[in-house]
Amino acid sequence: MERYICTICDYVYDPAVGDPENGIAPGTGFEDLPDDWVCPPCGAPKSEFVKEGS
Repeated sequence: MERYICTICDYVYDPAVGDPENGIAPGTGFEDLPDDWVCPPCGAPKSEFVKEGS
């Protein structure tokens, strides 16, 4: 699974880790995150993320 980076604060969403503090289980792909999920540190929407290496 590919990692995605927030273009606002550089937080990296790693599917292997998920976002357990916000109810996202490890193994959850970025495309499977709920539409209302936001970047944990800065609150940016999913639309502000880019695929790592892009």
